[in-house]
Amino acid sequence: MNASYQRQTNHPTIKLLVALIAGWLLIGAPLPTQASASSKITSSPLSEEQLALRQFLKDGIEQASSFEDRFDAEVWLLDMSQRISPFIKDPEQRLPFLQNVHREASAAKLPPELVLALIQIESGFDRFAVSSAGAQGLMQVMPFWKNEIGRPDDNLSLVSTNLRYGCQILQFYLQRERGNYHRALARYNGSLGKSWYPERVFKAWRKRWYNGELSYTPVNSTP
Repeated sequence: MNASYQRQTNHPTIKLLVALIAGWLLIGAPLPTQASASSKITSSPLSEEQLALRQFLKDGIEQASSFEDRFDAEVWLLDMSQRISPFIKDPEQRLPFLQNVHREASAAKLPPELVLALIQIESGFDRFAVSSAGAQGLMQVMPFWKNEIGRPDDNLSLVSTNLRYGCQILQFYLQRERGNYHRALARYNGSLGKSWYPERVFKAWRKRWYNGELSYTPVNSTP
């Protein structure tokens, strides 16, 4: 841990935030209620890739993880709480939100900072956002996936639910593209072959969320 983080924790405001963080870590953010899988699927036939994505979502939708080390949690949550403040003003709202992001990104083996950048571009942190194409929530998930994986009652405006869908979808595309973030993000946006969307996400990642401690960097890699 670098010295700047250690110096920051001596400030009274920082100590208050750390106390709030510790409380949220003890309480934990609630997971959404599991929906019934009894609804009949009536959508049109899917492509091979869509079928693979459907199975990937079904396998991963129940998974979750959290911080393994409390001190690392406090440092990360404190750092990101400051960075996300222009979008979420109330620190008591920021902390459970960030805890959710970290948990779902970790469950999908994604950098949580990348997920924050994607949310910034997709919805501006508005969990009720709906696109002209009907994509919903923080990570702008298309609602037809709820039926395709047998969970029609899932609410994509719920933070945990939306993050879990979005992170699992992005990880599927990342595996599909053999770790190429540029192409995976383009697939996520539905603009494979174009660079504008990955570049917007990478720019947001570098400008606001990248903390210099990742073992990977957001570069525009190509096959």
